[in-house]
Amino acid sequence: MADRQQTDPAPQWWSRPEGTTEEGRREAVPAPRPGTGGEDHVQDAAPAPAPDVSAPAAPSSDVSAPDEQATDVSAPDEPVPTPDEPAAFPAVRYDPWGAEPLQVVDRGRTPRGIRLWQVVAISLGTALLAGGTGGYLGVLAERQSGTRLELPQAAGAADRGRAPESVAGIAATALPGVVTLHVRGTKGSGTGTGFVLDPQGHILTNNHVVADSQEITVTFSTGESVTAELVGRDSGYDLAVVKVSGVRGLRPLSLGNSDNVEVGDPVVAIGAPFDLSNTVTAGIISATGRPVTAGGDKGDGSDISYVDALQTDAPINPGNSGGPLLDAKAHVVGINSAIRGADKEDPTRQGGSIGLGFAIPVNQGKRVAEEIIRTGRATHPVIGVTLDMDYSGDGARVGDKGEDGKPSVVADGPGARAGIRAGDVITKVDGQRVRGGDELIIKIRAHRPGDPLTLTVLRAGRESTLKVVLGSANGS
Repeated sequence: MADRQQTDPAPQWWSRPEGTTEEGRREAVPAPRPGTGGEDHVQDAAPAPAPDVSAPAAPSSDVSAPDEQATDVSAPDEPVPTPDEPAAFPAVRYDPWGAEPLQVVDRGRTPRGIRLWQVVAISLGTALLAGGTGGYLGVLAERQSGTRLELPQAAGAADRGRAPESVAGIAATALPGVVTLHVRGTKGSGTGTGFVLDPQGHILTNNHVVADSQEITVTFSTGESVTAELVGRDSGYDLAVVKVSGVRGLRPLSLGNSDNVEVGDPVVAIGAPFDLSNTVTAGIISATGRPVTAGGDKGDGSDISYVDALQTDAPINPGNSGGPLLDAKAHVVGINSAIRGADKEDPTRQGGSIGLGFAIPVNQGKRVAEEIIRTGRATHPVIGVTLDMDYSGDGARVGDKGEDGKPSVVADGPGARAGIRAGDVITKVDGQRVRGGDELIIKIRAHRPGDPLTLTVLRAGRESTLKVVLGSANGS
């Protein structure tokens, strides 16, 4: 078997056996191949124990003795290359004196094929990445293109005008003439409503809105605010007039006829409930000729108002006072003045509107406003008698004595001229039933001074009718 010792580099890990000369070593071990790095590491290799080798290496021709020690060991069946042909499978040399392999190269785990779960994971990750990227690019493209999602909507109907008799049409007509009043007084501040009467700046409102006023500010529907002055007021009718100056483009409201109002007629109320200005509510006329009294905080009766009111279910709340009650033609038929709440003793009492609102008929308001604008005060129609307000029977009883011990029937007054006497019980006015003194006063004040009335009187168990012409007294 041929020896390739002359063609392969000398192993770096060989040590020089004892007794081997330098010349012998050169003869026995060929020089390393250029570029293998053996030149630098031969001297650094750690010496290893070696057997005694005294003879030089055998020539490269043949090995005659089978038991003769050789410098290289090859596989028995290894093919022998020719001189002109390199070895097809060069043998790997090893240290014949070492107990362990020369070196161990860690080439990692043996590569395996891709498993199914890896394929699924990669596919899923790729799909998620592609989906997220596509969605982001889609949103980005949509934003950049300026497209928007638009839902279907009916067109044209919102641009049309409202019918004049509709709530919206009435509100559009009346709102420019409705104002909000902010009043500061000695007892605090409050809010009310009013409406413009004429181009000169007169505004009608309730007396209880401005009764304690020191400063009055009027705010129009446009948001413009100006200071107003008090022209006059009357507590018996709960009406007052204020005036603004230097305001152009005033829109006075048209006054209707409250005598023509019927139960069931639609109405619209405008005001500033709880300082929410320009609030519009709607309802109907629930009743007419409803006797209502309000006020009486002073205790002497001088601040009580008596109203032959229009009743409505249009929501009215504090702050609506003095605002207009309008009919279907946007004409003022009443001045909103009072509401009825649940009894204070009722544990379920509801605050605010419960559908019982009351308005002063505009015919009465018109007369009072004209007198206040003209003279600064209003007159009251009277019959010239003092009533017994403690009488609990049916009807209004004429007292036995008047104030300060004076006669209960004023001498030469309207009642005396009609034949009324002390102790008479008045049960009807123009055929309408009267159940108490308050109702009699309300029925009389619903007329003008000088109007004739027919009174039904019960005297000594006998009923008779008397004709009376109303007199006049200055209001408070």
